[in-house]
Amino acid sequence: MSPTGRPGRGDGRSIGEVIAMDAFMSAAIDEARKGLSEGGIPIGSVLVIDGKIVGRGHNRRVQKQSAILHAEMDALENAGRLTAKDYQRSVLYSTLSPCDMCSGTALLYKIPRIVIGENQTFRGPEDYVRSRGVELTILNDPECIRLMREFIAARPELWNEDIGV
Repeated sequence: MSPTGRPGRGDGRSIGEVIAMDAFMSAAIDEARKGLSEGGIPIGSVLVIDGKIVGRGHNRRVQKQSAILHAEMDALENAGRLTAKDYQRSVLYSTLSPCDMCSGTALLYKIPRIVIGENQTFRGPEDYVRSRGVELTILNDPECIRLMREFIAARPELWNEDIGV
């Protein structure tokens, strides 16, 4: 990350990489909005391999009455069965800092990089994930923050259920 906190401005990433990252985070935000429109929690995720989205998902715990269907899990499930080598060259995008369960899944499959839309409203085990060699890029995207702040204010009981409080 550059001194300004913005990718692509002194962090070694090209403008093309920044534009691609923005497009992938935009796809994750679209998924978050879809989840909210379905009556769920506005968290979205995409799995990218070789510059292509191979899996999309959003938090569907409410919609599917699921104990584990967080956005990252949904994106991985929708990507289908992949090889270890596929995961090892993938990037996981999530509008919110991944929780213990989703971080553990990324570690299990050796996903080398996670791009996080925001970690202001919730912070998963980022230090531990970094200690295991995963590169984390935290965007603190205003739209990701707004979606979560508004949802938490409107539905604190559902949010607390989702994070196990």
